[in-house]
Amino acid sequence: MRNRARSSGAWILPSHRKMKARKIFGFSLSLILINLASIMERADENLLPAVYKEVSEAFNAGPTDLGYLTFARNFVQALSSPMAGVLALHYDRPAVLAMGTACWALSTAAVGASQHFGQVAIWRAINGFGLAIVIPALQSFIADSYIAGLRGTGFGLLSLVGSIGGIGGGVLATVMAGREFWGLPGWRCAFIIMASLSLLIGCLVYMLVIDPRRTTLITHGADEDSERTSLVSKGRVPPPSVWSGSWVAMRSVMKVQTFQIIVLQGIVGSLPWTSMVFFTMWFQLIGFDHNSSAALNSLFAIGCATGSLMGGLIADKLSKFYPDTGRIMCAQFSAFMGIPFSWILLAVIPQSVNSWNAFAVTLFLMGLTISWCATCANNPMFAEHLQLDILPRRSMVMIRSL
Repeated sequence: MRNRARSSGAWILPSHRKMKARKIFGFSLSLILINLASIMERADENLLPAVYKEVSEAFNAGPTDLGYLTFARNFVQALSSPMAGVLALHYDRPAVLAMGTACWALSTAAVGASQHFGQVAIWRAINGFGLAIVIPALQSFIADSYIAGLRGTGFGLLSLVGSIGGIGGGVLATVMAGREFWGLPGWRCAFIIMASLSLLIGCLVYMLVIDPRRTTLITHGADEDSERTSLVSKGRVPPPSVWSGSWVAMRSVMKVQTFQIIVLQGIVGSLPWTSMVFFTMWFQLIGFDHNSSAALNSLFAIGCATGSLMGGLIADKLSKFYPDTGRIMCAQFSAFMGIPFSWILLAVIPQSVNSWNAFAVTLFLMGLTISWCATCANNPMFAEHLQLDILPRRSMVMIRSL
């Protein structure tokens, strides 16, 4: 049983969760499994875009219909994210991660088994709900696992290993898409395989991961809530509820100007990344075969993975010399670099199969330079400045969800 009660603000933990964190070859088992979960999350995100062409042929769907699939998943994910923050804030994060992983795994398998386009749309929407639960818990877990000044590197490593999953998922689906296995189209088999692996990782996270937040909550939780607990016991204030506390945390988060500016920038900055899900289909329409398209996507993903880690490392170093502007300068550089590389990719390189080398170099350098913002600025700034100076400790995960 993983249930727990709260008394005076402290979490009452089951005995098997109080054990010392396990290590494998000197590395935390919890962090290893969390990174494996990130790998599967990114692999799942890249699975459907990698087989858009085959899905289009199987369901007689055009590019607009395929765009609706991406919209449905992202829309549900956006609506579900605040609730995901509440879950990660008040409940055991490994349990939340396992629940989200199971949700996206089952919906991924259902997409592979769908017989009508409407079924695919419904299951992709449910897939967005699972991803919404997982992402805030993953990021807040990493924020609590690294000390200030190293969180850029920590988020960079998470993005790096996650990108490995994105590469694996995209390559697996693209290569399998043009074949048949046991009488089934390859793209359907890819979905079922990915769902099975995700479900396995979710079970391991549930059973073996230890939340780094527990020690802090056990040692400091009673002090933080002692005054309110005294008032509750005297009947002077009502007992706190999960939703009322979360609403207070959400309001606190949304009043922070740094948060408001980053969110506004993110609304515009996320648009190009959403359109990039059509890269595989675009390459295939140009004339590249499955293997060549998978290789181009892999080079872009490798560049993004390396750039995420590089951006986190550079920003950690630069923030020591320029604590107020170092991370922001790195993010501005990364955002600016998307302009020239997008122009080269879309307007300069001839749209021909003979331009594979030019596409490859441009995509790799583009990924290397445009992927810094989350790891160099957004996530570390949320984890360090807002957590330490502005917001209550338990409001942090609400930032991840919003």
